Amino acid sequence: MSAMKYILPLTVVAVIGFTVVHTLYNIGNAQGYAPEQPIPFSHAIHAGQNNIPCQYCHSQVDKSRHATIPSMNVCMNCHSVVATDKPNIQTLTKLYKEGHSFEWVKVHDLPDYVYFNHARHIAKGVECQTCHGDVSQMSRVKQWAPLTMGWCVNCHRDQTPEAPTQCVTCHR
Repeated sequence: MSAMKYILPLTVVAVIGFTVVHTLYNIGNAQGYAPEQPIPFSHAIHAGQNNIPCQYCHSQVDKSRHATIPSMNVCMNCHSVVATDKPNIQTLTKLYKEGHSFEWVKVHDLPDYVYFNHARHIAKGVECQTCHGDVSQMSRVKQWAPLTMGWCVNCHRDQTPEAPTQCVTCHR
């Protein structure tokens, strides 16, 4: 009975410790996350079948730290004349003409304390697919990579050894 006085609290501490370490290790890991969007958007059609380059819609990715989600104006560049008979495009057009919008659900969302710069990666020739997977095959975009600190650091060490690995590179 006296052994139980020590075993039970140690077990509880061990379980809590494991849970904390596991949670911290996986911060940012939403691998496989594929939320529904306000209207269905298929990268398989746009980037795949129609071969639209990533930077057509995500136009500021080479100049900004963010990839930016395209405004409805970008959608309407094509959809004012393309697929206008489809119900989802009609919804998009109606909202656009009324001056309204909808909000896309963010798929790749890093913690606030992580500084990631898309422009630096684009300038170094890192392909979008390296982190985002082959979105041209995705009907619904999902988080392809874990995007954990370890995953990023391993890429910097293994794939591009000249890439910085100092803490201040990503944590500001």
